[in-house]
Amino acid sequence: MEGWAVKKQLMNTELPFDSVLPEYGRKKLLMYADSFRDLASTFTDIRNRDMIENQMEDRQEYLWKKRLVENRDLMADHLNEMAQIMTQVAEESYRPLPLSERKIKQLVHDLREQKILLREIFLLEKEDGHKEINVEMRAVKGAGFTVEAVGNLLSAIVGLHLMPSCLSPIFVAREWTCYQYLEEPRFHVLTGAAKAVKETETISGDNYSFMDIKEGSLTAVLSDGMGSGEKACKDSELVIDLVEKFLEAGFSKETAVQMINGSLLAGGEQQNMSTLDLCQIDLYSGNCEFIKIGSAPSYIKRDNLMEQISARNLPLGVFYEMDMEVTRRRLVDGDYIILLSDGILDALSQGIGEEMLPEMLGKINMRNPAEIANHILNFCIHQSRGKIRDDMTVLVIGVWENL
Repeated sequence: MEGWAVKKQLMNTELPFDSVLPEYGRKKLLMYADSFRDLASTFTDIRNRDMIENQMEDRQEYLWKKRLVENRDLMADHLNEMAQIMTQVAEESYRPLPLSERKIKQLVHDLREQKILLREIFLLEKEDGHKEINVEMRAVKGAGFTVEAVGNLLSAIVGLHLMPSCLSPIFVAREWTCYQYLEEPRFHVLTGAAKAVKETETISGDNYSFMDIKEGSLTAVLSDGMGSGEKACKDSELVIDLVEKFLEAGFSKETAVQMINGSLLAGGEQQNMSTLDLCQIDLYSGNCEFIKIGSAPSYIKRDNLMEQISARNLPLGVFYEMDMEVTRRRLVDGDYIILLSDGILDALSQGIGEEMLPEMLGKINMRNPAEIANHILNFCIHQSRGKIRDDMTVLVIGVWENL
């Protein structure tokens, strides 16, 4: 077993938090972040100067320069967000935690029985309190042990519920490879979706996505394009695609929404208006955040009780300045989150009325999110006497505590 003599003192000594990056790399990244902030300030200064100068311009010239100022504002926001991402990466830190020599020897023995050789192991704690284990190991010829099975051995030995990172392969490779195991979140989720296309169209103008942007979280996004058919589908598909790309790049939800709105406004005369319903769940804490832009109400179902989450604002691509709020809730075991497109409310208005929707949802006793989504959709189609006057989409997320 290689490397233990050098690492033994580290593994048995609890150390203070330290930067993930080497000092030189950390300072360089912080320097770049300051440069982006300075550049953003430059755009802001230009905006303030132009606003004074534009007071005496004629209307057409004023509107043109106003649009230019708005674009500069958007650029400044983007630069500030990039600086913030760089700062977060530069200041990310961890603390090595001790692993007893007895536990290490036990793990080495158990892995050797499965024809797995262990070279190094580190138990780390992040600033948010979540723990992870990094293991360097390889399989000898003929072995077929899974990375998940190694995680089960680690969990039993260190006393943590661990899971492989989402980028891990299925089997342990024959070359020396580093594998990351993360502390299992407190909650897990199941999702379900149901859709119906407007009866005069062949393609839905609604699009949605369930995204694992980072370990231990789930983001659900639903977008309803203006109108119906192929044009509406492309508009809402663009919104979903941009949300995925911006969040994966590390931008905050709020900045991502603002940047998407700016992108749609840049379309000029080819106006691309779409709603946005975004729900993000932290599976470690149970905290849930909603951002709603021009979308239908969402609901949190807790047994027979219903809470409505709504916002009275216009869709994306209408105004540069958006009325955007983040609604926060704490979820508990057995909660369901229900996201709907406007077509669901339109269908209900043909029958019992949309104001009766919470009562109907509260009476649902099903547990499978897919079954709940289909039940809601079929109920609404029945209320509109089988006629589908608009695209309809239902997303359901069930939340349960891990045992």
